[in-house]
Amino acid sequence: MTLAPPDMLCFARHSTAHAMHAAYAPLLQPLGLTYPQYLAMLVLWEWHDTPPAAPTVKALGERLLLDSGTLTPLLKRLEQLGLVLRQRASHDEREVHLGLTTAGQALRGQVLPLRAGLLCDSGASLEELEALREQLSGLLTRLMALP
Repeated sequence: MTLAPPDMLCFARHSTAHAMHAAYAPLLQPLGLTYPQYLAMLVLWEWHDTPPAAPTVKALGERLLLDSGTLTPLLKRLEQLGLVLRQRASHDEREVHLGLTTAGQALRGQVLPLRAGLLCDSGASLEELEALREQLSGLLTRLMALP
């Protein structure tokens, strides 16, 4: 094995993530969403169906593996778009709770077909994609457990 980027797993993951973002961009652009905003909305839609104990910025960051410095401007923009509500907790103003507006809930119906279309366009079977997702999830778990 060499140290040439194309031979390294980290480069394959990085370049695939970049290509995934680029593939989603033209689909999300008419909706006014970036790929990271799309990921945040996916979690918020899930939370709308099954509310967590604390739907906070911190919980969203933990779920998406993003820090508050990345999430705060992202959520501020979603709030400006009229999709997300942010509200400071009365018991601790450092805690910011999240919710969807009516427009944010309605956007879900426009987004659902995007994923299926993109996956079909990739040429990979659902079984291949699921196996790859499971492998990457397993690797992530092992890497997160490192000291």
